[in-house]
Amino acid sequence: MSIYNALKVAARAIEVRSPYDGRLVGEVGESSTGEILAAISRAKSAQEIFRRSLPSERRAMLVALAEEIARDAENLARLISDEMGKTIREARNEVRRAQNTLKLSGDAATFLDGEVLHCGIVEGGVDRQATITYEPAGVVAAITPFNYPLNLLCHKLGPAIAAGNAVVAKPSPKAPLTATRLAELARKAGWPDNLFQVVHGGAEAALALARGPIDLLSFTGGPAAGLALKNASGLVRCLMELGGNDPLFVFPDADLERAVMTTIGHRFEIAGQSCAAIKKLYLHEDIAEQFIEKLLPAVAGIRHGDPSLEETDMGPVIDSAAAEVVESRIQATLKLPGVELLAGGTRTGTLMAPTVIANVPADAAVIAEETFGPVIAIRVFRDASQAIAEVNAGDYGLQAGIFTNDHALIRQFSRELRVGGVMVNEGPDFRAEHVPFGGIKKSGLGREGVRIALREMSEPKVVID
Repeated sequence: MSIYNALKVAARAIEVRSPYDGRLVGEVGESSTGEILAAISRAKSAQEIFRRSLPSERRAMLVALAEEIARDAENLARLISDEMGKTIREARNEVRRAQNTLKLSGDAATFLDGEVLHCGIVEGGVDRQATITYEPAGVVAAITPFNYPLNLLCHKLGPAIAAGNAVVAKPSPKAPLTATRLAELARKAGWPDNLFQVVHGGAEAALALARGPIDLLSFTGGPAAGLALKNASGLVRCLMELGGNDPLFVFPDADLERAVMTTIGHRFEIAGQSCAAIKKLYLHEDIAEQFIEKLLPAVAGIRHGDPSLEETDMGPVIDSAAAEVVESRIQATLKLPGVELLAGGTRTGTLMAPTVIANVPADAAVIAEETFGPVIAIRVFRDASQAIAEVNAGDYGLQAGIFTNDHALIRQFSRELRVGGVMVNEGPDFRAEHVPFGGIKKSGLGREGVRIALREMSEPKVVID
């Protein structure tokens, strides 16, 4: 059995199997409601002491954990690849990013600045000063998905610790081993006992954690689960990243070679299972044919298969159920009039072929909802305002990308698109660890990104004297 196995403390073990070949990678014990509540209680006790720690101490802790990750980098990358099917190269990149996230969180801990406001700024005001400071929220419940099992947890853990909080994390039962290993590394880095704990389970465990006496809930997942957790948590503050159905727009003046490679990278990375991946590709009619001629050879060159091999570009989707959903959406879309399959469209088990579909109607199954799979759905447009209106009519609003050097178009899209972020000459899946990340509408509540999350996970206090 793998050294990454968690202690079996519950009646039922959660088996973790490779999405690629089904082999047993490890297992964790499913946490009972009582065990989850006990973890929260221990976290509260640990946080009461930790809340008085100095910013320099928090920074040292986060740097120490980043260094432990660096020492364990290849083992972590192999574990990520094994348990969720990410290629080994993609997994190594996630491990690198996680280190940056923690280091940036440590830096931010030293700049959680307050401010001083004078109360006498209007006629009749008093000669008093208001001092605004930021204090830890308390216990943060961090519920994470399968697709970035290390870095998305670090995006919750890093700012939470930097702000002086404790964390109880519940990773996806589809990829729980990396979180377990991260907790082991935190202990190895000398973190205080019970400041960072991991519990395991599915929806019931998530609801038990949300209903517990936590102080803040940070969740990444789907809108339906997010709403259920928000309702369960009551008046607890919630930070939620709930996915996206993100577009990329390509105009005639774009660097088409770069736009093609961005499309490939931002759609087929981790087999299309990224919340900000390009779900809708909008090509201006003047360059649509030319773009597709460049795109198809690049798609044909993608090597998909065993994620453990260095040469593999794309691995499997997370499980057979996910593959079946993607396949059914492709098949439903291909039955519509005028739709053309340009590449792929097939699957073998959990391996989906890189797929390109043209002339896709806006209400087609593969494009109307967030599709977590390696499918490029193409829409051709002429009028920029109509394309913007079509995207804005959707339920999601995470990020968008636009390829053009026309300042007027950049200005128009930046102002009119109802999304959380607009990436210029870049795909919507671009993210820097310290920059705010999140969306509107069904895409979520609040923002991640180290600097803003540090404030989100803190409570402002006003003292007037």
